[in-house]
Amino acid sequence: MNKLDTKLMRHKVENIDTLPTIPGALKKVLKVLENQKVSLNEIGNFISNDPVLTTKVLKMVNSPIYGFPGRISSVSQAVILLGLNVLKGLLLGVSVFELMQRSMVGLWEHSLGCSIVARLIAKKIGLKEPEEVSIAGLLHDIGKVVMILQFQEHYEYAMKQAEDKDIIISAAEEDVFAVTHADVGTWMTQKWRFPGNLIEAIRYHHKPHLSKSVPIETAIVYISDILIRARGFGFAGDNMVPIMNPAIWESLNMTESDLKDIFKEMDDSIEDAGVLVLE
Repeated sequence: MNKLDTKLMRHKVENIDTLPTIPGALKKVLKVLENQKVSLNEIGNFISNDPVLTTKVLKMVNSPIYGFPGRISSVSQAVILLGLNVLKGLLLGVSVFELMQRSMVGLWEHSLGCSIVARLIAKKIGLKEPEEVSIAGLLHDIGKVVMILQFQEHYEYAMKQAEDKDIIISAAEEDVFAVTHADVGTWMTQKWRFPGNLIEAIRYHHKPHLSKSVPIETAIVYISDILIRARGFGFAGDNMVPIMNPAIWESLNMTESDLKDIFKEMDDSIEDAGVLVLE
């Protein structure tokens, strides 16, 4: 199969808001996010005026992804607790992952699990904003959604290549497309003016050693991706569990005891997350 032209791919990705496959909710989200000066109040009002989106957001913020001890019953409460950057990611997440559920069986579960583990690790090592790392975990494979929807034949071929050659999906993507889902995710989030830290975590989630601005956060997403694969929760496009780079693990200064705690909490949270279905 011939490789696609990278410039043509990027043009299609960056104009995804004009494509018919995007649902109404996502179009509205994108319009809000295009405003660089959007405030917390404006985002809160935007969510509150859409009953379906309100339900989805409240469902997510009360899920194990965030782990707030009490129930959050209003959008305004969620806005205050989460902040602008996390809410932006959440709005995109609840919209894009509807597409994810339809496009690749198990990708939503994989992303949800990665998000949960990322938050657990961030809390374990004492990061101040574990929710922001959690969003990076939730959105780290966002590029796969676009590749599946826009280049379906090529992506199905890449998944078959990953299975036949027993390689990870990003390696198969590179063979088929000359770029990976990390590149495509970077294009998308840059186009939608997402925070630089989130873009960098998505861009380097397979190569965290290249992250300059948020190396710890990117390392957390990298490790979370591997741990949730090892746990066997969801499907990321292949059945591989990549070998973890020991230097990346050591960069977090975590012990074996910490890892055991993470696995136990991960199992508990994943069990609770089983009820989290975006309808």
